[in-house]
Amino acid sequence: MVNSKNKTVKIALAQINPTVGDIAGNAQKIRDYRAKAASDGADLVIFTEFTIGGYPPEDLVKKPAFCDAAIKAINELASETNDGGPAIIIGGPRLAEGKRYNALYVCEGGKIIATRDKYHLPNYGVFDEKRVFDQGTVGEPVDFHGLKLGLMICEDMWLHDVSKTLKDMGADILIAPQGSPFESDKFDQRLTVVSKRAQETGLPIVLLNQIGGQDELVFDGSSLVMDAENNLIASMKSFAEDMIIINCQQSDDGWQISSGTFADAMDEVEALYTALVLGLRDYVAKNGFPGVLIGMSGGVDSALTAAIAVDALGADKVHTVMMPSRYTSDESLSDAKACSKLLGARYESIDIEPMVASFSTSLAPSFAGRDADTTEENIQARIRGVLLMALSNKFGYMVVATGNKSEMSVGYSTLYGDLCGGFALLKDVYKTACFELCRWRNENTSSIGLGPSGRVIPENIITKPPTAELRANQKDEDSLPPYDQLDQILAALVEGELSNDDVALMGFDKHTVARIEHMLYIAEYKRRQAPPGVKVTRKHFGRERRYPITNKFRDGK
Repeated sequence: MVNSKNKTVKIALAQINPTVGDIAGNAQKIRDYRAKAASDGADLVIFTEFTIGGYPPEDLVKKPAFCDAAIKAINELASETNDGGPAIIIGGPRLAEGKRYNALYVCEGGKIIATRDKYHLPNYGVFDEKRVFDQGTVGEPVDFHGLKLGLMICEDMWLHDVSKTLKDMGADILIAPQGSPFESDKFDQRLTVVSKRAQETGLPIVLLNQIGGQDELVFDGSSLVMDAENNLIASMKSFAEDMIIINCQQSDDGWQISSGTFADAMDEVEALYTALVLGLRDYVAKNGFPGVLIGMSGGVDSALTAAIAVDALGADKVHTVMMPSRYTSDESLSDAKACSKLLGARYESIDIEPMVASFSTSLAPSFAGRDADTTEENIQARIRGVLLMALSNKFGYMVVATGNKSEMSVGYSTLYGDLCGGFALLKDVYKTACFELCRWRNENTSSIGLGPSGRVIPENIITKPPTAELRANQKDEDSLPPYDQLDQILAALVEGELSNDDVALMGFDKHTVARIEHMLYIAEYKRRQAPPGVKVTRKHFGRERRYPITNKFRDGK
């Protein structure tokens, strides 16, 4: 309990993985972490944004029954704080005078002693909170046993005005529960913003972020604490549930906080790989699939997808299927089989040549007098899609599409073929990054992975020229620029939103840039029909990049 003589408060920060809509499950997780915090001597446990309902709830929060159930659970949790254990701060919906708020509830002594609403509602990128929440006001700091807590909900911390207002109102410490999704440089962004708020206010600040996969988003946790002197004094695990205690002690100079708990930092490639593992794991588990199906080609994308799947789910839940045609090389056959064996996944091979022949016979009258073209190539891809979906239908396993962001960008994929499935794991990962991830995984193991250590992807898969093997002697570079060039152009056009002239000034041929831009635009209708996939960049295809399908604009015309 709080030491009134020395004015000390012990605060537990609970970085947890809630599930959207699982109010009972989330409430139980809150209870479990509160019990653990009690055993550690905590006076207060703080949870992440919208804890009780899971974040982001999207339009689910517009359903009255959902809000009623969430608020009922919050009241039950509040009543349980009458047991002499720690107080709690949890997130959830608040309804008042016909309005709906994204709120924090402060619960102690068997009741809700304060609520605070989110002031800034993000309406960009993957966020559209203005559709579902009303704007709150900046509430005064909550007095917790003499320690005045300045409560900010996620976006309130990212903009400077709320922290300044709370400082002026007398806050001793700033607490910012978050639902901040991962992207490749997000930790550095957060650290910069937290540092700015500490410098501007002269107050210690806590950023407490959730972890877990939710549809196309993955939350990395990576919570952190900065003291009033702008020193990082604590960090929490990335992509894993965690809880730490910070000690707050009053002195003549005000409240001081200390912790000294630091989690191991991840480099960019490890963080990217781990984000994909957690994103797939939670999508499969939270949606109740018993495992996944992956079409193996003997290429980089399917090998990487299989490696991540085994790390996410365990080898016993991964079923790989090779579907060779007359164009499948012997090395692709041996590479696919070897990769599956190294991973310990189930492997089978289904020859599609009889089915290709059957389609050719059936379509011969309709195609009479016409040369073979991409139509025949796409038939092979679609046969493979049908086979995978048949296996999925029969055994309940979810098909994971293996296409990467480079292919998604320019439409180098087949609708109802390699685009079919329940989840497109590499949808936001450029091809060059896929090679990098393969090399990383062969030299490292994931901190949250369930797969074997050591090399799991045969070297030949990484070094041989990429090919779809849908016609004789086919190579990706027959249709596309080399991937190291293509990915730089795409990143400039997609993430950077640069003009064609600006991209050409980076050293690229202007006609090539214009061609890639055209391919990017005309592939929009394919992307609209692609499965969801983990967001890892600043501009994920989907809600974050909403280009029209019908679009005659071309840069420079």
